[in-house]
Amino acid sequence: MSCCGAVANESKVETISRLAQWRIETLGPCSYRRSDAFKVGIWNWHLSVEKNRYMYIRLFPEPARISKEQPPFAKFVIRVTSSGPVRRRFVSPVYEKLIRTNEDFVWPIDSTFNGRFTIDVEFLDLKISALDGAEGSSIWPNEGSLLPLSSKSTLRCVSRMLQEGIHADVTIKTLDGALKAHKSVLASSSPVFESMFLHDLKEKESSTIKIEDMSMDSCSALLAYMYGTIKQEDFWKHRLSLLAAANKYDIADLKNCCEESLLEDISSSNILERLHEAWLYQLNKLKKACLSYLFDFGKIYDVRDDMNNFFCHADRELLLELFQEVLTVWKP
Repeated sequence: MSCCGAVANESKVETISRLAQWRIETLGPCSYRRSDAFKVGIWNWHLSVEKNRYMYIRLFPEPARISKEQPPFAKFVIRVTSSGPVRRRFVSPVYEKLIRTNEDFVWPIDSTFNGRFTIDVEFLDLKISALDGAEGSSIWPNEGSLLPLSSKSTLRCVSRMLQEGIHADVTIKTLDGALKAHKSVLASSSPVFESMFLHDLKEKESSTIKIEDMSMDSCSALLAYMYGTIKQEDFWKHRLSLLAAANKYDIADLKNCCEESLLEDISSSNILERLHEAWLYQLNKLKKACLSYLFDFGKIYDVRDDMNNFFCHADRELLLELFQEVLTVWKP
């Protein structure tokens, strides 16, 4: 009975962004354990661990209609870390597999863990596998959450207005070129632009705006967002520049969209950059997620080699907040 109770208490998997983490106190006399379902992407997943001569770790989607009709093609890496006095770590290769059942993926580790250990699964990409053999489509980024459904004919007209400069009445000078736009669209999208054209400022008199901290490509993406014609790949490519512009010109919906996008791909390789961006642009959800990733999920160990450089350049108040977070986590 005690073994079953332990299993029930340890079956929960915590998730953040594209990372799933399963903490197991001990396998004890039990040789097999399966996690509760956890959601990443559009699928519910399970992890299982089997202890024999080797340790076998499996990842598989929950049997359901969606995993049958839209099976996941996953690109992922698994890390197993012991939490004893001497930390041991095993890292899998990067796998790219179509996973339908619990027989489609198993990772054997030539070792076993007797004490507490953690299993991390980081999804690098998730695609909906095409049943006809065609290349699957990635669920990240999710274009449906970026652009609302709207009239195709209206979008075509607006797109022509921008691309062909139809009755354009303002010139935007960027770092490496100039673009034509419409005051009415800019003003309706941004209170900062509205103020420029409303008051007797030089932008109103000259019908010229200088945005010399953006490249022409990045500014084109900004205009495309304002006109409702941005393509997903352009948003993804320029989202950091778009975030800076959204903050500067008070475009709240674009700022929120950028934050949600950055939340989707937090990883050890970009976590310190994400934390800096969250602090710089007051993105509280992103900052909270970054701190949780570092401390609640224990990923601070993965970036220790980068911390010295981060400490040299980070804002003092941000460093203080990090230090307070460390004290909270390590408080006896």
